[in-house]
Formats: sequence, structure tokens, C-alpha cells
Amino acid sequence: MKSQKVVHAIISGRVQGVFFRMETRRAAERFGVNGWVRNRPDGTVEAVFEGDSEKVDQAVDWCKNGPPMALVSDIKIDEIDYTGEYKDFSISS
Repeated sequence: MKSQKVVHAIISGRVQGVFFRMETRRAAERFGVNGWVRNRPDGTVEAVFEGDSEKVDQAVDWCKNGPPMALVSDIKIDEIDYTGEYKDFSISS
């Protein structure tokens, strides 16, 4: 059985107004992970990725650069307890 994990990420830099959420959802779907992504009032983007450990790591690695117009300056990662609560990947408001 493959190990499962959940990662909570806060991405800083030029990450709003550059299609970061939409492209994060596409990347998550491509990697086969569930969770959500949203803009935060402070200008950062917040995301949760849940699934196979290796695939979650791929999604997080993608966020380190993001879409072409983004300029990621920092990403804070916290691993949280796996619950299996997410059934897809969504953009939250």
C-alpha cells in the first residue's frame, strides 16, 4: 500500500492575479491529488493537497514555481494528519 499524506501550503510572492488557483487545480488533477486552493486577503495563496505521498510532493514542487506569470518568493509547508476527506480538488473562495 502506498503511503498517504496531507500537506497545507501557504505560497507567497506574485501569486494572485496570475491564474495561480486555476493552474494549481489543473496541476493537482494532473498529479492525481485532492484538496483545495484559495486566495488569502494578505495576498498569499493557501492550498491543501491530499493523496499519495509522492504525488502530493509533486504538487508542492509545482507550487514552488507556479504558472508562467507567477513569481513565488516563499512557500511554507506543514504536513497534517491524513483523513481522506477530500474527493476532488476545488478552488475555494
